[in-house]
Amino acid sequence: MSTDTIIQTEHLTRRYDKRLAVDDLSLEVERGEVFGFLGPNGAGKTTTIAMLLGLVRPDSGRAFVRSHDVQQEPEAALASVGAMIEAPAFYPYLSGRDNLRVLARAANLPDRTADAALAIVELEQRAGDRFRTYSQGMKQRLAIAATLLADPELILLDEPTNGLDPAGTVEIRELISALARGGRTIFLCSHILHEVEQVCRRVAILKEGRILAQGAVDDLLHRGQRVRVRVAGDPARAYDILRQVDWIGAIERRDDVLLIDAPGERAPDINALLARNDVPVAEIRADDPSLEAFFLEVTGQP
Repeated sequence: MSTDTIIQTEHLTRRYDKRLAVDDLSLEVERGEVFGFLGPNGAGKTTTIAMLLGLVRPDSGRAFVRSHDVQQEPEAALASVGAMIEAPAFYPYLSGRDNLRVLARAANLPDRTADAALAIVELEQRAGDRFRTYSQGMKQRLAIAATLLADPELILLDEPTNGLDPAGTVEIRELISALARGGRTIFLCSHILHEVEQVCRRVAILKEGRILAQGAVDDLLHRGQRVRVRVAGDPARAYDILRQVDWIGAIERRDDVLLIDAPGERAPDINALLARNDVPVAEIRADDPSLEAFFLEVTGQP
């Protein structure tokens, strides 16, 4: 296991009765990155996090955190890990600061760690207010602050933007980016794909417990490597012409649109080639699909 790898799983599997929750899952998360762990409800994301935290024992396979086997060396593996699986049950009548102090003292940490965490999530001005007066976004930020009390190098967040309005979602996205810039690694489970696309360099997509795709977002989407052409003339003839070009890869035809595996900067060359062969083009551009579109395609979601 490389020293640059902070999470590694090897053929991790967990079954509940007849349901296979996690199926032969292998992945690696590098230090200092924001890694997106994506999948529809029931895909196995939360079960995976529970196994990474030693809360659920796998039926087979192994999980390593910080180069330590979670089952064999749980204290060493989780010594610098913070996690938010579900929002903590804060006391509504206590202030945000006092709620964090309760958690800090339970972990034998000094009170000052609560103030440091509140500063990171920018809740100092409301730290003395009772938790029950907090907006949903503030409650989520306080929950993230709870994961920061021990100054962890790795933070696991399960759906941190659940229930937030667009402004609150942006706040959490900016907070996650700031935590990563501070040198922490973030393992982010989310179904808000637009947000994930903006903060994660690499992702894994899970369905029914099995990874369908993983890697750098730009590589998965072939960004800058595909050209979209809408043909005004005969699309079948355009297809036949283009498939003879050696620097063009696969071509997908959708009615009058051709999706061509080729560098985006070659779009003028494609246009010129079709024009020389009397195939008029109505539209041509580099095609940058969204992570959401890719997710829907690989998971077969409608």
